[in-house]
Amino acid sequence: MNYLPSDYLPILIQLGLALAFIVVTMIVTHSIGPKRNSERKDEAFECGIESKGDARTPISIKYFLVAILFVLFDVEVIFMYPWAVNFQKLGSQGFVEMILFMGLLLAGFYYIIRKGVLDWEK
Repeated sequence: MNYLPSDYLPILIQLGLALAFIVVTMIVTHSIGPKRNSERKDEAFECGIESKGDARTPISIKYFLVAILFVLFDVEVIFMYPWAVNFQKLGSQGFVEMILFMGLLLAGFYYIIRKGVLDWEK
């Protein structure tokens, strides 16, 4: 099936209208919105807690490691949903592939535990 450039015209029109709406909305809200600046209004505000100290304090690398591990394992779990939906159609080959996938996933998790990444007290 060959697509002509005219087949993409509705998509381009919708994209153009969406971008125009965003630009017009930003310009209008910026131009008609109040402009009352003060020292109190311009200071940083986070959850009602008063700001104190330096924002550049070092954070433990453990926090970032756990965050990366969460994203990694979360994305891997996302791959299991399509497999579960198509379980019968994939047959035994799909089952073996998921067993291999889960084995690699658990091997990575075992490695993480052995390295002590999840031990906060170290």
